[in-house]
This record gives sequence, C-alpha cells and structure tokens, in this order.
Amino acid sequence: MKFTYPKSEKLKRKKHIDLLFTEGKTVSKYPLRLVFVPITDTNVTLEMGVSVSKKYFKKAVDRNYFKRVLRECYRKHQWILKDALPQPYALMFFYQTKERLSYQEIEERTQVLFEKFIKEINKEQSKEF
Repeated sequence: MKFTYPKSEKLKRKKHIDLLFTEGKTVSKYPLRLVFVPITDTNVTLEMGVSVSKKYFKKAVDRNYFKRVLRECYRKHQWILKDALPQPYALMFFYQTKERLSYQEIEERTQVLFEKFIKEINKEQSKEF
C-alpha cells in the first residue's frame, strides 16, 4: 500500500461537506474528533478533510501546523481505515483543544480514533443485517 494522500482523496465537494454536517455521525478520542458519512457517488475509498478551529489557535501558522500533523497522521495510518471499510466514506478530522500536544501523542490518539471508527462502522453494519 502506498502511504500517500493524493488529491483524489481530499474532501472538496460541497455536496459531501454539507452531507457530513447534516447527516454525519461522530467518533471522538480527546482531543480529536472524526465526523463520517457513507457516500455513493465517488470512485475512491475515502475522502478526508482536516480542520483546526480558529477559536483555539488565533494564528494561522499554528492552525496550519496542526493541520499538517493531522494530514500526516492520516497518511501514515490510512491503511487501518482502507483495509476495513465496506464502502466509500467522507471523513472530516478535527483537532479540538487549546493544548499543544506533541506529534507522538496525536499519532497515538489518531490510531485509537481510527480503530474506534472501524468498530462503530462494524456495529452499524451488524444492525443492518
């Protein structure tokens, strides 16, 4: 598996973003939050976006740093998601605290969050059958 984050996997469609915020479900592992919704009109497995609140980090340089960290954590651990997803999903990844956690802490919590997300998806799949 390639550990890349190509343009085709970036969440950009307004339709998908609106769907995320109207019908999306949430999984959290402090200070990270993942909002997700299944999508049908795409040919990629995942569409991922990241966000860091201006409320917590007033300077753009700080927000950009944490967005880079979140994208890197996704890039390195996307295999957890791609190997287990039964259908395409749109995801939005949030960093929600004033605390400035280290890269290692964010990476560990990202792994736990992704595993929690997979469990949630599997639980939903078992409800449908």
